[in-house]
Amino acid sequence: MKVVEAGKRENNYEDLVRYLQMARKKARETFIETELAYAYAKTNRLADLEEFISGPNHANVTQVADRCFDEKLYEAAKLLYNNVSNYARLAITLVHLGEYQAAVDSARKANSTRTWKEVCFACVDNEEFRLAQMSGMHIVVHADELEDLINYYQDRGFFEELIALLEAGLGLERAHMGMFTELAILYSKFKPAKMREHLELFWSRVNIPKVLRASEQAHLWSELVFLYDKYEEFDNAILTMISHPTEAWRENHFKDIITKVANIELYYKAINFYLSNKPMLLNDLLNVLIPRLDHTRTVNYFIKVGQIPLVKPYLRHVQQHNNKTVNEALNSLLIDEEDYEGLRASIETYHNFDNIALAQKLEKHELIEFRRIAAFLYKGNNRYKQSVDLCKRDKLYKDAMQYASESRDTEAAEDLLNWFLSEGLHDCFAACLFQCYDLLRPDVVLEAAWRHNIMDFAMPYIIQVLREYTEKVDKLEKADAVRSTNEEKAEFEHKPLLLREPQLMLTAGPMGIPNMYGAGSVGPGFASMPQMGGGMMPPPQNGPFH
Repeated sequence: MKVVEAGKRENNYEDLVRYLQMARKKARETFIETELAYAYAKTNRLADLEEFISGPNHANVTQVADRCFDEKLYEAAKLLYNNVSNYARLAITLVHLGEYQAAVDSARKANSTRTWKEVCFACVDNEEFRLAQMSGMHIVVHADELEDLINYYQDRGFFEELIALLEAGLGLERAHMGMFTELAILYSKFKPAKMREHLELFWSRVNIPKVLRASEQAHLWSELVFLYDKYEEFDNAILTMISHPTEAWRENHFKDIITKVANIELYYKAINFYLSNKPMLLNDLLNVLIPRLDHTRTVNYFIKVGQIPLVKPYLRHVQQHNNKTVNEALNSLLIDEEDYEGLRASIETYHNFDNIALAQKLEKHELIEFRRIAAFLYKGNNRYKQSVDLCKRDKLYKDAMQYASESRDTEAAEDLLNWFLSEGLHDCFAACLFQCYDLLRPDVVLEAAWRHNIMDFAMPYIIQVLREYTEKVDKLEKADAVRSTNEEKAEFEHKPLLLREPQLMLTAGPMGIPNMYGAGSVGPGFASMPQMGGGMMPPPQNGPFH
């Protein structure tokens, strides 16, 4: 051992080899053979070393290999590690020798994560990316090793190669959430164009909160909305689309998500957003939100911003709820549009609005059709006098007659009749007689016609009245005759029948008993009998029983 120590100290391994060879012949000890193998390595006598370790020996080959590796005697270490099948150390040795393919093969035999990492990192350092990817495929499947691998690539700026490695790893059977998540984050930083496709395919396999943060930092608003939707954060999805409409807003997607939002205030933010950015699509949004909106608040908002005409289809759609605010807003819009037919249909179908206020507004309208609607509204609220007066003012004679008839007020009908006469409207006078027939008093009509010398116009009315009165009299006479007959029958049926008692012909009691009352007399309780004679046979005086 002293000789060996002296040789090492003097770095005289050539002489030490000869000495150890001689010593080995005398004693085959482990120490001697181990030092001989090391001396072969130090003198670069690789052929002798290979021959030595291939034959029988007692050397501690692993120890020698480690010493050679530490002293960067990689060729010798390669032989030694290969001899003892230490593929893990062999792979690292081969990396130092630049034999990367052989290093990968040895690492595969070693099947150690640590070995794969060292081989992979060595390949990355030497830009052997194909072999680095082969090695990396055995690392990425371990979630706890993935971060080191990613950092190693990123620190050296090899982003493309890292992405390629992770893309290749997605197809592995042991692919895990971390791989999909980290690839998504890398896409957000370096390949944003591929981010959306990746998320659509693998959104269920990524850590959504981490990818959300990465997308927000990268300003990938469309992808951010997609993730919010999948993560069921619908409020944030809507807010993102409103904040970044150019990149994030999609019509169908927006309408689909808005129906899932829990915060009612977001509905009105969405309405305001559409009003500012997508006004032509506003009614489509409102139709989607109809079941969730407070229609009174919504209509008041549009009134405030002066955009009621823009939402007319929405108003039409929700008018079926007969909401007062909706009805009044739509009616006002129809007035502005001078759509009297639409207004008439609206007020006839939906009655929940301030009728009198609308009538007062319409009676001053410049179009006669709207003033006619005002008269109709007054009539509907039992203000017949105002209704008829408005019709008279606008010469709506037919309507005036109809409303006077519906009022069931004789005074109103007669006032209208007299007004027609005062205006010289004899035809209307005749028509009013027909329309208000059952309200007018015949004497008043006849007097008015006589005073104005228009009996011809009143004649149809007079004839009809006479006909009705004649029929009434005939019916009364017939009814009276029937009643008299019925009374006579009833009296006859209820009169009692009186029968006279027959006269008694016997003058003697039965069995020859003499009449105890004497001749010519009757018993008590009977009237006196008249004397018989004059052709009638007298009663026998003597008989068999006398």
